Amino acid sequence: MSSNSTPEHREPGAPASHPDAVGATARADTAATVRHEVHEREKAEFGGFKFGSAFFGWLTAMGCTVLLTALVAAVGAAIGFSGGATPDEAADAAADNSTAVTVVSAIVIGLVLLVAYFAGGYVAGRMARFSGAKQGIAVWIWAIAIAIIVAVITAIAGSQWDILSNLQGFPRIPVTPETATLTGVLTALGAAVVTLVGAILGGLAGMRFHRKVDRVGLGR
Repeated sequence: MSSNSTPEHREPGAPASHPDAVGATARADTAATVRHEVHEREKAEFGGFKFGSAFFGWLTAMGCTVLLTALVAAVGAAIGFSGGATPDEAADAAADNSTAVTVVSAIVIGLVLLVAYFAGGYVAGRMARFSGAKQGIAVWIWAIAIAIIVAVITAIAGSQWDILSNLQGFPRIPVTPETATLTGVLTALGAAVVTLVGAILGGLAGMRFHRKVDRVGLGR
């Protein structure tokens, strides 16, 4: 007895063709394409530098720098790292072991700046939603611009206007005789590099949050 419904021949071990699986793959590809197109249109309209968001990111970075610096100072005093109860005693202790104190201080300051400007970049990236690296750079530009303005005012009106030294708000531009040394210049350059890297990484992290939201809202 002959029949027209002959089973389809497949090679041994070859996967069967499942319409449901093919359809699911096609829908996933379509959703990914739509999500990409929507993201590109939104980015073209609302991407780029957002200096308003970056300003609040810079304020966040400044606040974190002050808080973390105070925390590090408190921990250092608690474990006796300062080397004495008074500034003179601490200076004498630093002179006795200047290399170790300098290295540890540089590492601690670098970590404080990295974390603080990562937080600032994250805030800017979350607020602006797109172009996370650019938002981080914008936070850094605000820091440099404020540092230049303060440096000019300090050079004209005197060191009492060097508010960044009181707030420990790096990066700073060394303009006074006490800070315009090779060490001061190298410190300023190092702080500028660390803050730039931290702000960019934070901006990218803040932006990625919105990409997760897009994947849920527009389909994975």
